Amino acid sequence: MPIRNQESFKDSASGDALPKLPLPSLSETLDTYLRCMKHLLTEEQFNKTQNIVKQFGAPGGVGELLQSKLVERREKKANWVYDYWLSDMYLNNRLALPVNSSPVMVFPQQNFKAPIDSLRFAAHLISGVLEYKTLLDARALPVDYARGQLSGKPLCMEQYYRLFTSYRLPGPDRDTLVAQESSVMPEPEHIIVACKNQFFVLDVVINFRRLNERDLLTQLEKISKMAANEDEPVPPMGLLTSNGRTEWAEARSVLMRESTNRDSLDMIERCLCLVCLDDPSGSEQSDTTRAAMMLHGGGPSKNGGNRWYDKPMQFIVGADGCCGVVCEHSPFEGIVLVQCSEYLLKYMIGSPSKLVRAASVSELPAPRRLRWKCSPEIQKLLTSSADELHRLVKNLDMNVHKFSGYGKEFIKMQKMSPDAYIQVALQLAYYRCHGRAVSTYESASTRRFQQGRVDNIRSATPEALAFVRAMTDRKLISREMEKMELLRCAINAQTKYTVMAITGMAIDNHLLGLREAAREMKMEKPEIFKDDAYLISNHFILSTSQVPTTVEMFCCYGPVVPDGYGACYNPQSDHIIFSVSSFHESPQTCSVKFVKCLVQGLQDMMDLCNRCNGGPDPAEQRRNNQTTEKQTQTETKGKTSQDSTKSQPTNPQVLVKSPEPSFTEAKTRTSAKGKF
Repeated sequence: MPIRNQESFKDSASGDALPKLPLPSLSETLDTYLRCMKHLLTEEQFNKTQNIVKQFGAPGGVGELLQSKLVERREKKANWVYDYWLSDMYLNNRLALPVNSSPVMVFPQQNFKAPIDSLRFAAHLISGVLEYKTLLDARALPVDYARGQLSGKPLCMEQYYRLFTSYRLPGPDRDTLVAQESSVMPEPEHIIVACKNQFFVLDVVINFRRLNERDLLTQLEKISKMAANEDEPVPPMGLLTSNGRTEWAEARSVLMRESTNRDSLDMIERCLCLVCLDDPSGSEQSDTTRAAMMLHGGGPSKNGGNRWYDKPMQFIVGADGCCGVVCEHSPFEGIVLVQCSEYLLKYMIGSPSKLVRAASVSELPAPRRLRWKCSPEIQKLLTSSADELHRLVKNLDMNVHKFSGYGKEFIKMQKMSPDAYIQVALQLAYYRCHGRAVSTYESASTRRFQQGRVDNIRSATPEALAFVRAMTDRKLISREMEKMELLRCAINAQTKYTVMAITGMAIDNHLLGLREAAREMKMEKPEIFKDDAYLISNHFILSTSQVPTTVEMFCCYGPVVPDGYGACYNPQSDHIIFSVSSFHESPQTCSVKFVKCLVQGLQDMMDLCNRCNGGPDPAEQRRNNQTTEKQTQTETKGKTSQDSTKSQPTNPQVLVKSPEPSFTEAKTRTSAKGKF
């Protein structure tokens, strides 16, 4: 029997009693595992896996022993899987953070007429950050409640309180998530401003007074001048943080030999956040190019060194209007990034820029430039880091597409879940591109429980495969109503698995716990975790997440395996924004082709719904959609030239929409090399 919640605790952030994460029964997890994998394996592979699973789950066998250890662990821990999950998902991963792990939020394109405009925007943004930090410090942030499936439950708020108080410290084999919760050390009262690959300490509290927006602008102007007037070449130390984690850990140990470097590292690691003042990238400003710039900064020749990737929040303000947030993902999930970003943009709209010299701090001390001692060894490591980032920039195949044919309102009219519908559309797109189903990751929040993070919704269901085969092979099924029934079955299966995941009864975290329990007991790795099926199950060729917003912005991230796709989507009432990524080095993948198949699939699914549910004539609807798609593409291409003729508004150019319930919460699945 699964172990459900008897205990509860007062979440320090919400004040509401939250239950412990349940532990599914061994038999339920093993049965679900076989159901999830059968259609993704050859008959020979599945027969072998079936025997291995049967042996693992036999009475008195290894599986029961490991399950008993998890039962004991659950009694002792607030969340039995949290430490296992954090290490497996992030801290053990040796891949570089940009593209591979760190998601980004891309803000609306800003129209800065002069350099001072971008500094005004940055000062306004920092003012919003400090307001949000005040809410966090007072524990005054409203409690989140579950929306979508099984709505109304209070959610764990712990992740929010790591936004400005944590840091990912690189290690040779495993990173450490450092939380600044010491009562001995003073609270950080500075941010780090990156400008022209240099780092400056901007104190936001001076003489016990928080700087107002006018003072912040004054300090940013000083930083901009100091960065431009630096006589000596400045080593782009931020590049070191863009390398693989083991390489960065080695470089950091070399840096630490010099006291000057130790002091600079300490100031960066203890800051509230980074604000990166970027030079113009020189690229045409489209959604796709801005997404790529957020993900990697354009590489070492552009703004790739104007970053410090270990810090959870880096706010990017580009002189060319390319703005957004880069997020180090280990402390919190995407929903926290979304909520913080939306607060800031709404603050900047609702709170007009306050650049009057009222109650300012007189004689502001100049911001301090961080200094570095760069030995030949460090210079060599910088060169290596630059080469790796350059390769990553060239490798990324990014495509951001606004599908304007319809949005979630049409899907709701079919009495279907928008998230489940889009997940089935992604399965159809991949099948059309590659002719097979593959292991798919979609995150599901487990924040209904103490220290809850996420588990995996396995969207590549047998029901989804039956539907996509029927849609792509006319010989199988020709009757529309049969296809419609298969679509409803696929959506129902997706919804059922979603409920399993958000209630703590999915299989991925449980299997991870069993594997890690065996490792802690120093057992030989059980056969089930050496089996091809387990490796295939964790090779997430499709890494997906829904990141809905109420403000005009979108999220994106890179693929998590070399031959995979990252597919992030933002469903709105009448359109859906898709951010699709892959790697050029993979001969199997192509983001443009995937998006083309995705658009075709969404149109075909709409036609099917209209034919079966008495909607508009599909042929006429398709013609209208194609016209809308072409208009959208034309508007996107012409946006840069049009923007140049617009007058500069006082506030950031942001469209605020009414809030809509989200079905699941955002998450990027990051696979370690051992899972490839």
